Amino acid sequence: MSTTVAPEVRPSDETRADAASARRTPRRTRRHRNSPLRPRKSVAFTLMMSIFVIYSLVPLAWLVINATKTQSGLVSSFGLWFDDDFVLFQNIWETLTYRDGIFVRWFGNTLLYVVLGAGGATLLATLAGYGLAKFRFTGRRAIFAVVLGAIAVPGTALAVPTFLMFSQLGLTNTPWAIIIPSLISPFGLYLIWVYAVDSVPTELLEAARMDGAGEFRTFFTISIRLLAPGIVTVLLFTVVATWNNYFLPLIMLSDPTWYPLTVGLNQWNAQATGVGAQPIYNLVITGSLLTIIPIVVAFLGLQRFWQSGLSAGSVKQ
Repeated sequence: MSTTVAPEVRPSDETRADAASARRTPRRTRRHRNSPLRPRKSVAFTLMMSIFVIYSLVPLAWLVINATKTQSGLVSSFGLWFDDDFVLFQNIWETLTYRDGIFVRWFGNTLLYVVLGAGGATLLATLAGYGLAKFRFTGRRAIFAVVLGAIAVPGTALAVPTFLMFSQLGLTNTPWAIIIPSLISPFGLYLIWVYAVDSVPTELLEAARMDGAGEFRTFFTISIRLLAPGIVTVLLFTVVATWNNYFLPLIMLSDPTWYPLTVGLNQWNAQATGVGAQPIYNLVITGSLLTIIPIVVAFLGLQRFWQSGLSAGSVKQ
């Protein structure tokens, strides 16, 4: 019995070209649809950002330039250009040695308030925010409402009641009058709270508990690393708030030896511009420049911790 084999039919070149074109078209269409939008240039937005940058940098440039001038040069020269006499290092030396180095004492006081106050506030906010985000207990909603209410109350409204309370305790005119109020940061607690909800996966904590890890070990070995960007953000907020704190030390402290830099420089400024002004305005400007340097260094040194997605890939989908 013979078997008949059908002849092989090969598509023509035109048919193959049409099929290839039909296959390529949807892919090109999908690629075009899924491709990110190309950034568009906006002249108005660029102009607005340029104005914002100039507005932000001009005061800093004025401060740096005028810190290089003498007392007479501040009056006789243009504010945004250097004088003939460059005396920056002389001004720095006079600022550090004026009145037996009181500026150095104020700088040390500010560091003390920042390390204990801002550092303690960051630690307490981290512990409380993490606990509120990952544990369920009675009264959690009430605490949430209290925290939000505390954020809405300005610090100046609490300054006088705080002074009266510390006066009854005999803590005014002491460093504790500045450190203890600085330990409370409702905004920092709320920030850690909302950050820990998504950055620390519950599945990861349950896996650690199943392996026998306790709550403290889980927090200090796993959770704190995932919370690093939020912790650094809170730390910077509290450091800046404590470093620039003026009103609370002004009403709490009367002894100049416990002044922070903000109150001390304001006292110098009053002496340089008030009745019977003393020729120390160049020291006020130089001291202001020295005051902002640690904040700039802190931002530049901690910005590398501002990273998102640290927990990406830690939970298996």
